[in-house]
Amino acid sequence: MREGDGHSVDSAPLPTVSVGLRRVLDLVVAGEATNRAEIARRSGQARSTVGQQVDQLVGHDILQELEAGESVRGRPPRQLILSPRAGTVAVADVDTLQTRIAVADLGGHLVARDTVFTRLDAGPEAVLETVSDQLLALVTRAGHDPRRVRQVVMALPAPVDQRRGCPVRPNGMPGWDGFPVAERLRGRFRAPARVDNDANLMALGEARHAEADGPLLCIKIATGIGAGLVTGSGRIYRGADGAAGDVGHIQSRGGNDVLCSCGNVGCVGALASHRAVLRTLGVPESTEADPLHGVHELAERVANNDPPAVRALRQAAAEIGELAAMLVYVFNPRTLVLGGPLSELSDDLLSGVRAVVYRRALPLATRKLTITTAQLGADSALHGAVALAARDIFSERGIARLLVD
Repeated sequence: MREGDGHSVDSAPLPTVSVGLRRVLDLVVAGEATNRAEIARRSGQARSTVGQQVDQLVGHDILQELEAGESVRGRPPRQLILSPRAGTVAVADVDTLQTRIAVADLGGHLVARDTVFTRLDAGPEAVLETVSDQLLALVTRAGHDPRRVRQVVMALPAPVDQRRGCPVRPNGMPGWDGFPVAERLRGRFRAPARVDNDANLMALGEARHAEADGPLLCIKIATGIGAGLVTGSGRIYRGADGAAGDVGHIQSRGGNDVLCSCGNVGCVGALASHRAVLRTLGVPESTEADPLHGVHELAERVANNDPPAVRALRQAAAEIGELAAMLVYVFNPRTLVLGGPLSELSDDLLSGVRAVVYRRALPLATRKLTITTAQLGADSALHGAVALAARDIFSERGIARLLVD
C-alpha cells in the first residue's frame, strides 16, 4: 500500500506511528544505538516498551536482530540493523546525453550503479521508459525485489515544480515542460516518487557526505550552469517556483552578443558551460561512435596541455568566478563546491574560480569560505537523491507505509 507526493497509489488508511517507535528506528538508522538496552537508555523509554517496538519492526522486516558475539558474561548480545529485506531506493540522474542510475539500501549505501545512454531531446516518454526499464533491471541484478522499491528519485537538469513533480519551462528539453514525471515513475514502480533539479541534489549529496557546516552552495558546470543551495539546517532552498539556482542565465559582464538557449544573449551558461567550451574549440558534443565524444576529447586535450583548450578552460573559470563571487555575496555560504565535467578536468578551473572569488568578494564573506570540487564526483546527485528519499522513507508517514507493506 503505497502513495507518492500528493497522489495516492493505494487509498487504504495508514496506521498511526508512535513517537517512541519512530525514535527507536531513528536511533538504529543513525547508528546511535545498536541493541535494546542502548535504545532504552538513549530514548528514555522502558525496556519493555522498547522490546515491543523492536519486535514490531523486526516482524515487519524493517529491522533485523543479529548475534553480535560473546559478551563478558557469556550471553551473546544481539545487534539491531536495518533489514536487507526492508527494501531499496532507486535513483536516476538524467543529463543531456546520458543518465546515471543506482540502487541503494535503506541505510543510504549504493549497492549497484550503471550508466544509460539517453538523449533528453528524445522526449520524456522515451527517456522515462528506457531509464525505468534499466533501473528495474538493475534492482534485480543487485539481488533485490523490484516490488520492494520504497522510493524513486529522479534528478533533471531543469527547474522542477515539487508539488506536481514535473519540469517547468526547461531549456533544450522539448516535450518536457509540465510532463508528469513523478506520476509516471509512481505508476511504473508502484512506489512514491520525487523529482528534483540536478544541482539541488548534487548540493545535498555533497553536504551529506562532507558533513560540513552550512550553507553549502554547489555550482554544476555541464551543458548549462546551475546552482543548488543547502541551508545550515540541511534543507534544499528551491525558491517560490522551483527556479532558484537557474544561474546560468545571469548575464555575463562581457557576454556581448553570444546567443543562449533561453533566447537572451550574453548568459554565463552560453559562455562558460562545458558545451560553450566545446563550441569554442570546435569539438562536437557527441558522435555516432561515441555519445560522450566531447567529454573525452576535451579531457584528452587538457591532459596534454593543449594551449587552446587550456585557454578556453581558464576563460570559463574567469566567467564562473565572477558568477560565484556574486552568489557568495548573496548567500554567504560556508562551502562552495564546483561540480560537473569541467571541474573534473584539471586544477585550472578551481584555481581560476578561487582567484576571482577571493579578489572580488569582501573578506567578511570569504574569511571562512572553503572552495573545492565535488568530493563525490559524478555520483553527487545520486547520493543526494538517496538522501532525499531517506528523509521521506523515515518520516512518520513513510514509516507507516513500511508497516503496512
